Amino acid sequence: MTAAPPGLAAPAWRRVLSQATFETRLILRNGEQLLVTLILPVLLLIALAQPDLLELDTGGARRIDFVTPGILALAVMSTAFTSQAITTSFDRRNGVLRLLATTPLGRGGLLAGKVCAVLAVEAVQVVVLGGVALALGWEPPIAGLVPALVAIGLGTAAFTSLALLLAGTLRAEAVLAVANLLLVLLTVAGGAVVPATMLPGPLATLAPLLPSGALGDALRGALLDSGLPVGSALVLLAWTIALALGAGKLFRWS
Repeated sequence: MTAAPPGLAAPAWRRVLSQATFETRLILRNGEQLLVTLILPVLLLIALAQPDLLELDTGGARRIDFVTPGILALAVMSTAFTSQAITTSFDRRNGVLRLLATTPLGRGGLLAGKVCAVLAVEAVQVVVLGGVALALGWEPPIAGLVPALVAIGLGTAAFTSLALLLAGTLRAEAVLAVANLLLVLLTVAGGAVVPATMLPGPLATLAPLLPSGALGDALRGALLDSGLPVGSALVLLAWTIALALGAGKLFRWS
C-alpha cells in the first residue's frame, strides 16, 4: 500500500491521482490535442533547425541550441493554456465541473488533478522534444537544467491561471476560438519561439512583458546561459498572481 504524503489523507490523495491520470490520458488520446501539444512542436522544431528555412540571428549559438528553448516554451503554452482552457470550458458547459465539485473529489481535488495532468503531459513533451532535439545535435548545459525546470514551473503556473480564467468566464465555443487564436499570436509575435529583439517595432518592447515572452526568455537564459533571468521570472510571477486572483474571483463552475 502506497503511503500518502504528509498532511493529505490517503483517500483524497488517491482521488486526485485518479483524476490526474484520467485527465492525462484524455489529453494524450485526443487527436486534436495531441496535434497541438506534441506533433506541431516537433514539426516546428525540425523545421526551425534547418538553416535554409528561416534566417535567425542566434547570437553565436548553434542553431539547434537556439531554437529548442523556444519550442519548449511553445509546448508549455499549448498544454498549460490552450489544451487546459478548452478542456475545462467544455467540462464546464457539459456540467462535468459542477458534478465533480459535489463529489468527494471536491473543487480543490479537481483543480489539483488538472494541475498534475498538465505537469504529466509537459513531462512527456520535454522527453519527446528533448529526444528529437538531442538527435538533431542539441547540447544543453547541465547547469541550466534546473533553472529550465524552474522556468517551466513558473510558465505553467501563469498559463494555467490564464486557462482557468478564460474557461471559467467565457462560453466554451468562445474559449475554443480565443485560446487557439492567442496561442498563434503569442507564438508568432509574443516572444516565445524567437526573442523579442527579433520582433518588429513595438512588439520588441511589449513581448518581454507578456507571459509568452518572459517564458521564452527564461528558457533561453537557462538553456543558453545556464541561468534564470530574474526579470523574466518576476514577470511570470506577476502574471501568475494577477491571473490567479482573477480566476479565483470570476471563475464560474456552471
